[in-house]
Amino acid sequence: MARKVEKKPINDLHPTEIRWFAVHTRNKSEKFVKRMLEKKEIETYLPLQKIMRQYGRVRRLVERPLINCYVFVHITKDQYLKVMETENVVSFARIGPNLMAVKDEEIDIIQRVTLEKDIEVTIDTDLFAEGDPIEISAGSLIGMKGKIVKKEGKRKFQVELESLGMSLLITVDSAFLEKIGAVSAG
Repeated sequence: MARKVEKKPINDLHPTEIRWFAVHTRNKSEKFVKRMLEKKEIETYLPLQKIMRQYGRVRRLVERPLINCYVFVHITKDQYLKVMETENVVSFARIGPNLMAVKDEEIDIIQRVTLEKDIEVTIDTDLFAEGDPIEISAGSLIGMKGKIVKKEGKRKFQVELESLGMSLLITVDSAFLEKIGAVSAG
């Protein structure tokens, strides 16, 4: 019987190299978190977009976060705790159990897109769609493969696991899922 090798979670925090990370904030507190982090001398980036809003008879140009509930921080490993201790910071964004840095090129693309005046940008945060092949990347079912059957709420998905010639239908949080190339019997 083949022994499963448990993957060690990836942590892209580096002791000396400054890297970008996405930080999850409480709802509607992105600008506040940015100010608090800057007071702690932490470099931040909050992509904003200007939108015309109608308030009764008055039209106003307002700045809203491009990505709700997220602020980007440019930090080393030593600054991690300062960020986590900041009021209204919920957590660092992760892919499964992994704390992954955001590539400089991706931050650059977001900055260029938000500077463009004639482009209206919308963010699609749905990483998974029905039929997507997935692997469970955390928890007691780690390593099992299957496919998305349907979405249940904002972050929960019904997943069909194919193992031992049977199909099991379970509900899994998106934080425990990883997209893969093709589904094979586990």
